Amino acid sequence: MIKKHKIIVSITGASGSIYAKVLLDKLSLLSDQIEQIGVVMSDNAKDVWKHELGNEDYKKYTQFTFYDKNNFYAPFASGSAKYNTMIVCPCSMGTMARIASGISNDLTTRAADVILKERRKLLLIIRDTPYSLIHINNMQTITQAGGIICPASPSFYSNPKTFEELASTVIDRVLDLAGLDIISFRWAE
Repeated sequence: MIKKHKIIVSITGASGSIYAKVLLDKLSLLSDQIEQIGVVMSDNAKDVWKHELGNEDYKKYTQFTFYDKNNFYAPFASGSAKYNTMIVCPCSMGTMARIASGISNDLTTRAADVILKERRKLLLIIRDTPYSLIHINNMQTITQAGGIICPASPSFYSNPKTFEELASTVIDRVLDLAGLDIISFRWAE
């Protein structure tokens, strides 16, 4: 029997809501590989989604369980719940800094702290550019702690035609890193 994934998705207020939307869409199609998905959205994430995508469609993902950003009773606030992967998409530089510093002041940062201490998979999909030395040092700290920094840098060799297809070039990479089996464009295949 194949072990199914338990995944935490955190959506922060960084620009790049299209990445979060494509991630949720693709995770919706992978239910045969997933046991559970818990989603946390910051207030800013909801505002940015509405501004960038012109809707509140995050409310339509009823197959996932959404948790309030300050709900420390969410199962993944503890390592005993055995969530094996956390994806922060998009990840703001402020969230990354709090994770790197071990500041667990909301559910996102607490869950990231749990994932790192349990030696499970943490993926931060950062979107800001350029990086300051502070950002680079935070990326180094998270990488040394076992996290993966995955900049939202789309590729073009698959000739994407829409914003969603372009965002998919990043999200497909994220899903690969998360250990999910997906069909995607592969270089030279």
